Amino acid sequence: MRRNAVANRERILAAAEAVFGEHGAAGSTEDVARRAEVGIATVFRHFPTKAALVEAALVRHFDLLNERASTLAGRADAGQAFRDLLRTMVEGGSTKLTLASQMPDGQFPPSVRQTADKLRATVEDLLDRAARSGAIRRDVGADEIYLLVRGLAQASATTPTTPQTISRAIDVVIAGLSA
Repeated sequence: MRRNAVANRERILAAAEAVFGEHGAAGSTEDVARRAEVGIATVFRHFPTKAALVEAALVRHFDLLNERASTLAGRADAGQAFRDLLRTMVEGGSTKLTLASQMPDGQFPPSVRQTADKLRATVEDLLDRAARSGAIRRDVGADEIYLLVRGLAQASATTPTTPQTISRAIDVVIAGLSA
């Protein structure tokens, strides 16, 4: 793709994540085009259907989280890296849940499953490093982490919650995970 087409695609995906994250299925491709500052034809040139746009936005969400997790995994302090990742996952979790809720039959298509699995592997590696360093309890696995992240994300998505309350709730979870 030409450089401006790549830039347009990225702006469209960022706008889609914001629009569908805020409005769910009620968000429209027109809203996405407006927020991305492109014409609706440009949106449909990249993504022929709303479902394709939501799928691509969810893939982007997981890819960006995986990039963040990979960056954090390179830190010397594995415990702090894991805590930072947990915070990032919870803070972006309500958007992910809203996007995921728009998947047909509640099932992830292969492209989404692949990026979600890649993220999970990175999370598992970082969790293992944090546990081996003594920062996180050894008896906690990725299943528990994902459940905690989903729970906090779902709660903050469905109940008006201040950022300070979410941050304190994350602190409580982190304290409970600490060795």
